[in-house]
Amino acid sequence: MKHRRGFNPLERTSAHRKALHRSMVTSLFRYGRIRTTKAKALAIRRSAEKLITRAKVDSVHNRRIVSSRLYDEGVAAKLFNDIAQRMKDRPGGYTRIIKLGERAGDAAEVVILELVDYKLDTETDKKAKKEAKAKTKAGNKKTAEAGAESK
Repeated sequence: MKHRRGFNPLERTSAHRKALHRSMVTSLFRYGRIRTTKAKALAIRRSAEKLITRAKVDSVHNRRIVSSRLYDEGVAAKLFNDIAQRMKDRPGGYTRIIKLGERAGDAAEVVILELVDYKLDTETDKKAKKEAKAKTKAGNKKTAEAGAESK
């Protein structure tokens, strides 16, 4: 029975577990998705959803609590300004878990934990990024040539 088992300790000390939660939640908010084991994903999901719920109300108190649970101040700002605003109308369920199968080394079940509104780069997005990059390179080349001519 699971009486009085409030969370999965993941066979780690409390300091190691706290560091794991902080780093993985920070990575989830920075990149939008992370690849990890199922047990860790379930634990991290719980932490991430609590932080998103707290970030939906922007106050000094909430910012301090969120900042204490993340490693990067930039990610905390992104959480309040971007992620929480996108999740404003959603009452919960901010993340999803996608199963990938078993890891070859130890047969641990591997999953992707991602934010619900995460979007993959489609082929058209990749083409648009390439075109924009080519335009900036061409613009930089023109300005460099103009600078060389003026000297």
